[in-house]
Amino acid sequence: MLVKAIILGKSGWHVLAIHANPATMIGIFNLHATHFSKSMPKHVLDAYDRRILEALQQNGRLTNVELAEQIGLSPSPCLRRVRMLEEAGVIQGYEARLAPDEVGLGLTVFVGVKVERHHERDAEQFRKEVSALPEVIAAHLVSGESDFLLQVVVPDLRGYERFLLGTLLKLPGVKDIRSNFAIQTVKPQSPLPLDHLGK
Repeated sequence: MLVKAIILGKSGWHVLAIHANPATMIGIFNLHATHFSKSMPKHVLDAYDRRILEALQQNGRLTNVELAEQIGLSPSPCLRRVRMLEEAGVIQGYEARLAPDEVGLGLTVFVGVKVERHHERDAEQFRKEVSALPEVIAAHLVSGESDFLLQVVVPDLRGYERFLLGTLLKLPGVKDIRSNFAIQTVKPQSPLPLDHLGK
């Protein structure tokens, strides 16, 4: 469930959303046009690759012997496949999934950002600066009312206020911000579905 907050812009508070300026989207779209193209796997993945990916998404700490036994291969070819998937960039890394509340990050905010400048250089600068912010754990170029959608984690409402006023509104080209506060996480980040790859 999400609760919509009023919009805070550099010129003050706004109650009504303002649709994205088409000129703004032109520059950003040129910068990220490939994001809107149909995504196809760059590498041919067979049934064993799919089993490896499914198993490692569920438990990235599996040993090679455990993984090989689980997917029905001997250890040596299993290890070769894992390394090939890593080198190809299909497997991008292994990481621990933390409980935000347990590390003092009890507030998640989905932030829609509209930018006023529409030059590619400005859009690129905004993207670089957003990517460097540790509070922003995901950022997407989107269609609709906002130009970018950010997922932000902070300790509490006061922490978000500091981040919003002290950092986010100072980024280049920011015009308006719409904040949506997560009340409850119904489904956390989950493994990627792989059924479309076939059996």
